Amino acid sequence: MSLDNSARTARTMWTLFEPLHAVTYFAPQAGAAFGQVGLRGFWRGYFAGRSAPLGPVGPGPVFAAFYGFARPMVERALPGVWELATPEQALAARAAGARAALSDLLGAAWATGAEVAEAARLCRAAAEAAELTGRVLAAANAALPWPDDPLDVLWQAATVLREHRGDGHVAALLVAGLDGCESLVWRAAVDNERRLLQPARGWSDQEWEAAAARLTDRGWLHPDGRPTDTALAARAEIETQTDALAAGPWRELGEPGVARLLGLLRPLAEAAGQSLPYPNPIGLSAPGGVGGVGSAGGVGGVGDR
Repeated sequence: MSLDNSARTARTMWTLFEPLHAVTYFAPQAGAAFGQVGLRGFWRGYFAGRSAPLGPVGPGPVFAAFYGFARPMVERALPGVWELATPEQALAARAAGARAALSDLLGAAWATGAEVAEAARLCRAAAEAAELTGRVLAAANAALPWPDDPLDVLWQAATVLREHRGDGHVAALLVAGLDGCESLVWRAAVDNERRLLQPARGWSDQEWEAAAARLTDRGWLHPDGRPTDTALAARAEIETQTDALAAGPWRELGEPGVARLLGLLRPLAEAAGQSLPYPNPIGLSAPGGVGGVGSAGGVGGVGDR
């Protein structure tokens, strides 16, 4: 598989494995599972569940790795969530919530069927082929023990792959010289919405406007907030770099494996996508658009980063 083909494949595959992972954040079954271990409220479950593979960390590493969040928002959750639940309990809750959500969304026949088992095997192979150097969130998730049940394996593999892509997306944003708030202001101007991104990442109006002023001075925004040609070109460059950095697992899987996995994941992703809000801060299209070209996961996109 050529580099160009594998990069395009990486983008398409993101639109298919991201919905499988994202039920962790948006499906009511996931929220209920976090609540059962004391993590009540969306953001307690989010920060505890997503950072739990790192251990009982404080706000510093999470602010750095999650990238797009305002630090005070991270500090409101961490380290306080570890007084409510241990990382081990948070990991168990996120796995149980994801399994319950996917089981309900896919239906019993799909969730326990041969297609899910085959998709899990192929996704795990791709996840295990991911290069982890410099990719903290992907490496932390990849170090977790693999479960036995195919549906659980599928979710965990999707999680490793999405954090792998997200870590690469953050690297591309850093190379472009964007801080966390600037990356969101820029994405809001290009292909998302301020009303979604600003409150979801905790930035104040003053911080948002200051970031917009910096981007205007840099030539990325017009005075009225519209993106300049420079900003649009940067989007293409950053997305291309993100795709290239996410391409390794798909080259390793090979064209026959990728083609088979594409066919297996499409109906699963469309079913999982029913749990997601549209539009959303992670940049995914509505289920009818799953499998097409979408925004890179990462800042406006990864984790719902």
